[in-house]
Amino acid sequence: MREPIDLIRRRWIGTTLAAGALAPWASLSFAAGRLKAAAPADGGERFVMVILRGGLDGLSAVPAVGDPAFAAARGPLGEFTSSPLTLDAPFALHPNLARLHGLYGSGELAVVHAVGLAYRDRSHFDAQQVLESGSARPHELATGWLGRALSTGRQGKGLALDTAVPLTLRGHATIDTWAPATLPEPGADLVARLANLYANDPQLSAALDRAKALHVDSAGSTQATSAKPTRASGFTVLAKRAAAFLAEPAGPQAAVLEMSGWDTHANQANPNGALSRLLGQLDAGLGALRDDLLASGTWARTTVVVATEFGREVAVNGTLGTDHGSGGAAFVLGGAVQGGRVVTDWPGLAKAQRFEGRDLRTTTDLRAVLKGALTARFRDQLGLTDRALSQAVFPGSEAVKALRLMRA
Repeated sequence: MREPIDLIRRRWIGTTLAAGALAPWASLSFAAGRLKAAAPADGGERFVMVILRGGLDGLSAVPAVGDPAFAAARGPLGEFTSSPLTLDAPFALHPNLARLHGLYGSGELAVVHAVGLAYRDRSHFDAQQVLESGSARPHELATGWLGRALSTGRQGKGLALDTAVPLTLRGHATIDTWAPATLPEPGADLVARLANLYANDPQLSAALDRAKALHVDSAGSTQATSAKPTRASGFTVLAKRAAAFLAEPAGPQAAVLEMSGWDTHANQANPNGALSRLLGQLDAGLGALRDDLLASGTWARTTVVVATEFGREVAVNGTLGTDHGSGGAAFVLGGAVQGGRVVTDWPGLAKAQRFEGRDLRTTTDLRAVLKGALTARFRDQLGLTDRALSQAVFPGSEAVKALRLMRA
């Protein structure tokens, strides 16, 4: 028995274009160049969420070198090939975070330490689900906190710099995706044929219209090469594309970027190892994001949060790495951030001060950081009340008060 033509058509679309067009929270998109305006200009605030998947060791990124227990607690992980970059005592930044250190000095970066989730059970999958859903426990919510923020009041627009929409953005808002091209760009004839094929399907037709708004011909635009970018350049590529999209008057209000590889169970102290390399890539990508947004005049109204699903144990393990922990570090940067400071209720690193004798104790709920970074202007732009922030965006978080991270 032959399948209905509509079913065959949808199956071909899903396997050929692989852009999430059939998901209610996603859209079809081509990997392409500059964004062309497809909606009314808002000229408002922008928000960027950077997720570091795998569990960043916050005590390597932001070592508490002045804590009396630091050297003994960290052992070989407390030694650096060059001097850590000084912050407010007792803290410093990893030597590979030089751009972030410059932003700290100019008051555009706040570091939040001893921060984490209410979840404490050390599973990557459950912790990432909590981080992205905005709940206190795994799998309580099937949508993401940022997706709900964009859809609770006035409908906002989001962008995932990936081939699929992460949980963070899932909800009912308009979400598009962008990723560097790995296949040749579709020609005008193919796009016209797709438009004809989708003419009687409102969902696919609307998705194709948004994809075309994200697409420009290769002439006069900077295109990704057909080869997949290396990890060394990948995050910077995504950051620069995010900056271009966010700078457009009709661009998305929010964007989500990801970096993976932070699960450093072994060889963590190697100056040429994965952690050092990833920190350098993160630093370069965030620096590029800031530079491009500054050049477009968008940086002053952009807030960026960098967070991970959990920190790592304080002590080195048997393979010169660290195992899954809880408390860690986050970064908040932007033109309106009240930076140049470390925001923390520091618990100390002595063994008796650690969570379960193992981890940096969490003294700040990450939801307090996210609430504080969603500025009043951003909430007003979306028609998002403080009550909705605590009940719809982060359900059950009334007791979690927003950190004061932004300038008045």
